Amino acid sequence: MLETIGLSPPDEEVYHALVRRSQATVPELMGDTRTPEATVRRSLNLLVDLGLATRSNGRPARFIAVSPDSGLETILRQREGELHDVRSHVRTLMEMYRAGARFNHPGELVEVVSGRDEVNHHWVQMQQNTRSEMRGFDRPPYAAPQAHSESNPVELELLKRGVKYRVIYDKSVLELPGWLEDVTRGIRHGEQARIAADLPMKLAISDDRLAIIPLLRTGDDAVTASYLIHPSPLLDAVVALFDLAWERSVPVRLTTPGLASVEEVGEGLTDDEVKLLTLLAAGATDKAASRALGWSERTVQRHVMKLSQRVGAQTRFQLAMEATRRDWI
Repeated sequence: MLETIGLSPPDEEVYHALVRRSQATVPELMGDTRTPEATVRRSLNLLVDLGLATRSNGRPARFIAVSPDSGLETILRQREGELHDVRSHVRTLMEMYRAGARFNHPGELVEVVSGRDEVNHHWVQMQQNTRSEMRGFDRPPYAAPQAHSESNPVELELLKRGVKYRVIYDKSVLELPGWLEDVTRGIRHGEQARIAADLPMKLAISDDRLAIIPLLRTGDDAVTASYLIHPSPLLDAVVALFDLAWERSVPVRLTTPGLASVEEVGEGLTDDEVKLLTLLAAGATDKAASRALGWSERTVQRHVMKLSQRVGAQTRFQLAMEATRRDWI
């Protein structure tokens, strides 16, 4: 149990015996632990050095246990300080590593991964190695056969551990069955989602350390190859592209926790109306919106007309702009 602070099992046994007695001589501890004298003395000297025990000046010498909550807490604070220093040094080393890796071996800054299984493997591995944040562009086609019919289990687990996910979805995903439920589930777990009209590519970025860009040709219906981009000016450019697209995309507010779809969400809006406005702001067609919401196209049109009349909008664009101005989406 105490090996992490430098006590071996024999040391810990001597320490436990001393704590039980509060104070003891070497022969007493030898009897309690059935340990040779040399071992007991070595352990006691270590306990004194660590501040877990003190030694009296009398004869025979007695060793007195320091209150464990005080002695051990002091050691733990010291270890925490040392770990903090190590983490700071790791960051410094990583900066040096990245600076060197950018130019020392330019041929190794971009890898090509081939095969659907290999692409999926690297995608999962990259997520699992993420410490702070995953960012990405999401659009069809997909390497995973289930696409958006079910949630990404790796993402849900990492969200629980505090890893951030920021995802921009291309409006084409609105045509996919199950997309709305999948993204809503992710948002409930902490994902930040936005929608953009025309994303230039699929993309995933792990921290500022690694990016994956699927290699797609016109007409491809599955991802079978990808570029892996390591720290480099190219990775910096990809990160900057994401940041620019994030600022220009539409935030997704597809659900209000604890409210049913028929209940009102601020200013008399229902949850479903908030979803519809978000989809319209992203450029969704009546067909795409109806598929995402499970409505008929006529129902979508009726709600659009009702909302337009409410804010005095003449076009869908005006409706989306007014909804944004009123902070409905």
